[in-house]
Amino acid sequence: MIEASIPVGDPDHIIQLFGTADQHLKRIREAIPAKISARGGRIHLSGDDAAVRQATGVFETLKNELAHAGQVGADAVRAAIDSAVGGESARPPQPIGVQKPGVTIRPRTPGQAKYVDAIRAHDMVFCVGPAGCGKTYLAVAAAIEALREQRVRKIVLVRPAVEAGENLGFLPGDLQAKINPYLRPLLDALGEMLDADQLKRYMAEDVIEVAPLAYMRGRTLNGAFIIMDEGQNTTVSQMKMFLTRMGADSKVVISGDTSQIDLPPHTRSGLIDALVRLSDIPGIASTQLTTADIVRHPLVQAIVDAYEEPMEHR
Repeated sequence: MIEASIPVGDPDHIIQLFGTADQHLKRIREAIPAKISARGGRIHLSGDDAAVRQATGVFETLKNELAHAGQVGADAVRAAIDSAVGGESARPPQPIGVQKPGVTIRPRTPGQAKYVDAIRAHDMVFCVGPAGCGKTYLAVAAAIEALREQRVRKIVLVRPAVEAGENLGFLPGDLQAKINPYLRPLLDALGEMLDADQLKRYMAEDVIEVAPLAYMRGRTLNGAFIIMDEGQNTTVSQMKMFLTRMGADSKVVISGDTSQIDLPPHTRSGLIDALVRLSDIPGIASTQLTTADIVRHPLVQAIVDAYEEPMEHR
């Protein structure tokens, strides 16, 4: 058994590190078999070598989070535990260059950090993961960063309107009214990262385009950051059509959740097909996010886990 202590100083900081009603402390104790206590402005750890080393890593990471963000949230605790226990790199996730008052966008888990690194390093990236794990949000942030750094001239956000069978002509209203319900998640992400006037100007000038998949046919997109959301709801031919829109100096990110396929029965998902078909092509990366990467309300992770567990095991 070994012991270690971490200087914290301010008693209020210890309270924030341990969480309201010690909720962060409880989560750390569940993941790491070390004895953890606080006294004299220090956090004291004891246990076997691995446990103390892991717990030390968690609290040092959370101290840095508190110093930079002014608070410690449940997602930061989860990411710190995953990094320490899972053997991930202790390098703090680099912020994405999207600056808006009160907003600092950065990967919050090791899985999200790998995803962002893949986007930065490859021209085409596939990402599969459950609802709430940041697939679309982080891709949109990376696209805005690339636009502001003038690495691309245009952002194109695409979503298959599978609920309408891509036959939007039967819906009431003009084109914008028809497609808005299907593109709302992409517009919501943009709205969190850009001022309303700036977003309106970008869309009016066609710098940012949000469109259903059906409107991509026949186009070549040069110098663009192209994002497909809900990729699991494309057919094989639709996915091929979309991927071949990629022009010179462009980057493509395709995200989806293969547990939420809304295609007709016996129709093969274009996302599942592409993950297999394109797996050996250099320059194409694929990442897998899990429930550990969910950063919505904590209940979302529990709900996703409950639906993934077979009923006979409950």
